[in-house]
Amino acid sequence: MSVPTSAPPTASGPATDLSDVLGDPALDVVELVRRVCDIPSVSGDERALADAVEAALTALAGVEVTRDGDAVVARTTLGRSERVLLAGHLDTVPLTDPPNLPVRREQHPVDGDVLVGRGTCDMKGGVGVQLALARRVAAAGEDLARDVTFVFYDHEEVEAARNGLGRLARNHPELLAADFAVLLEPSSAVVEGGCNGTLRAEVTTTGKAAHSARPWRGHNAIHDAAPVLARLAAYAPREVDVEGLVFREALNAVLVSGGIAGNVIPDRCTVTVNYRFAPSLDAAGAEAHVREVFDGFTVEVTDVAEGARPGLHLPAAADFVARTGTTPLPKYGWTDVARFSALGVPAVNYGPGDNATAHADDERCRTVEVEQCLEVLSGWLLDGAR
Repeated sequence: MSVPTSAPPTASGPATDLSDVLGDPALDVVELVRRVCDIPSVSGDERALADAVEAALTALAGVEVTRDGDAVVARTTLGRSERVLLAGHLDTVPLTDPPNLPVRREQHPVDGDVLVGRGTCDMKGGVGVQLALARRVAAAGEDLARDVTFVFYDHEEVEAARNGLGRLARNHPELLAADFAVLLEPSSAVVEGGCNGTLRAEVTTTGKAAHSARPWRGHNAIHDAAPVLARLAAYAPREVDVEGLVFREALNAVLVSGGIAGNVIPDRCTVTVNYRFAPSLDAAGAEAHVREVFDGFTVEVTDVAEGARPGLHLPAAADFVARTGTTPLPKYGWTDVARFSALGVPAVNYGPGDNATAHADDERCRTVEVEQCLEVLSGWLLDGAR
């Protein structure tokens, strides 16, 4: 059953059908991933893929499908005592020129059999695995031991205010209710627990403008920024143990701006810093640390997103980790597991693809990781079914 909760935006072109490969009893998940990738879905232009995903899921028995803009949610409603959620974003960063689509399947000298092209790593490999899992879950029907939710969302690769998962959390939080979540972001098929938080701040120095031929009549704000850069150069990132995973923090200058002309002593200089902080800190704690580092300077926080604690001690998470047979690692970057954490849903990152190739012109994903993730997640969801 398809339940539209808000009208999707105007279509930019016809949707590509995924139903044939998804409905094939001998489903080839690698081919499914290739098909998903070959439907361009740069942020803001996800409708064709969202249409295809919605149509493919609606054709499955036993799942309730809900559409919100270009986000699609499919849920079993068996009334089980436990619900798990699997999520992934549909959008990609822009294509190259010439476009790095359609996807190529080739032999890489290091990675072996790979799919190469935009989205293969980040994160349509995970989206294809989700779709294949949805078919297996639907086929299991009443035999499922726990309810399952699949979330496919838009606008992850752009500013947070447009994030489709955030919109779902605001508009329909009940659709995201779960006991445990897996975000299929690329992690090389290894569990990555939680994630670091991220904070951006502007550290500003002020001076007095003057003609550069008479600098003694002014005061150079850029020169005054030297101690700011010195503190950053001397900064020793902390390593923080959070529930058994060691998160490494980072504090770096990412932008410096100052001056208005080549013959004017600048009266203002701003150093933008980015603090990646362990999930042991909340936003207030992260801000306090940055202000302490730059004590004596004007500091304005411009953006902050809290991280997520791993939660690997929880039964559902421990069971999942055991299924993967991997040793969990910390997630140094920020991911949408933090949104689940804010909703009270413990979550981990686990998906095919090496983040080192994400967004690269030769973005790629090892096919063995696609197949491995599907089998691990299938075993976790379906073994021990009633």
